[in-house]
Amino acid sequence: MKKALLLLLISLSFYSLKPTDKSLTKQERDFAVQFMIQGRDSIIMDVKGLSTAQLNWKADSTRWSVAQCVEHIALAEGMLMGVVQMNLQPAADPSKRDSLKYTYQQIMGFLSNRTQKFQAPDMLKPDGKIGPYPAALDSFIARRNRNIEFVKTTQADFRDHYWVVPNFGMIDDYQALLFMVAHSKRHTKQLEEVKATPGFPN
Repeated sequence: MKKALLLLLISLSFYSLKPTDKSLTKQERDFAVQFMIQGRDSIIMDVKGLSTAQLNWKADSTRWSVAQCVEHIALAEGMLMGVVQMNLQPAADPSKRDSLKYTYQQIMGFLSNRTQKFQAPDMLKPDGKIGPYPAALDSFIARRNRNIEFVKTTQADFRDHYWVVPNFGMIDDYQALLFMVAHSKRHTKQLEEVKATPGFPN
């Protein structure tokens, strides 16, 4: 009798947890963390050993330099992670899930596609807001490391919180997190294009 009662209590405890357990799955968490680590390490390797002339070289006055790409990535890392965390504040709303139009794979692919160009908002334009180049790189690394630790440990419900992206539509907060990382990947490609442009200093 005692054994049967114990089993019943255990089963009820699991049942009561299911409706509210909306934290990231291990697969979702591991994927996001690995994506964030790879993105961070890729930027670090891309700029390693570059001279001041290489960091500041621009193909023309309308293009960004490698240093400016890094500053933009650092600025966006702070702003977009702020949006991700702000989205977690309202009450969860599972009813909005039917309004989502895109998978996270589609969002990552869209952000990584450099054939489509966009104008950065003023707050994210690389004009020395953070400081000289080393400060921008250090800022990005520190922000990305904090964000990695947050994703590793948070129990927040990313799937029933949302962000309406202007001119794009509604995405859930896990997609918003991957949006941020894919954005940095987009501009990592941009700085790689700068390095591959004819005339880039040796």
